[in-house]
Amino acid sequence: MDLKQLEYFVRVAEMGSFTRAALALDIAQPALSRQVRLLEVELHQNLLTRNGRGAVPTEAGQLLLAHGRGILHQVERAREELGRVRGSLAGRVAVGLPTSLARVLTVPLTRAFRQKMPDATISISEGLSVAMQESLVNGRLDIAVLYNAQHGFETEITPLLEENLLLVQARPPGLPEDPAAGPVSLKEVSELPLVIPSRPNAIRMHVESEMANIGCRLKIALEIDGVSAILDLVADGAGSAVLSRNAVDSSVRPSAYTVRAIATPALRTKVSLATSSQRPTTLTQQATLALIKETVARIIKPD
Repeated sequence: MDLKQLEYFVRVAEMGSFTRAALALDIAQPALSRQVRLLEVELHQNLLTRNGRGAVPTEAGQLLLAHGRGILHQVERAREELGRVRGSLAGRVAVGLPTSLARVLTVPLTRAFRQKMPDATISISEGLSVAMQESLVNGRLDIAVLYNAQHGFETEITPLLEENLLLVQARPPGLPEDPAAGPVSLKEVSELPLVIPSRPNAIRMHVESEMANIGCRLKIALEIDGVSAILDLVADGAGSAVLSRNAVDSSVRPSAYTVRAIATPALRTKVSLATSSQRPTTLTQQATLALIKETVARIIKPD
């Protein structure tokens, strides 16, 4: 059994599509299909059911997928152990970050990673917590930083930090940068038109749930996915926003906004590190997890 063919099969099965797998593997789709077919011929089994929506593992495919993940993991561990003989960690780690933290963490995390693991590579992508949790399960991500993540059968969750959510508004012309503005109640926030992400964004769901608990509903001005776009619209007067301080501080022009604490009740979100419970973490991934924790502790000020 060829390891490359096994890797190709696992990636197609996890991503549910030859097209997506070909893009991820940087290989032409016909070549990918041919290699998977050769594996099926060698094993005398149909491993994938191909249809108009993609490719789904057969019963034999599910069995090989479980074994294949373990085999490829052991191969990666062997490479890492050999790397340790040379005195270094190796391999590739795919990390997912929420947009509100990506701008703050990407540069210092990448710099620290290169310094501590020069023989390894890191891939960082931004996304919504729900989508990133799915990517952990199907193997597209090794590590994800998630908002309000739920413990589940397929993911391991480790608390990282908690953030206060603040009311963010455009700063009126001539207003000093640090006015003594007191907190605002969640009921008052519910009366303001908000520029807010669409469901299932974790912060949107949290705000909506907390408002429902006090008998209020969101007043939506615009639904926009993307912290930068939300802040641009707030600065343009389209409405207010509910975001973390880090999202505002890492924006292009933090002085364009005023922020007020939200009280009665306060809005706090939990940020967690997540990995797949279906695939044991490699040594390089474990080192990356520790590096993320160190970088967050160094860069992000606790609320």
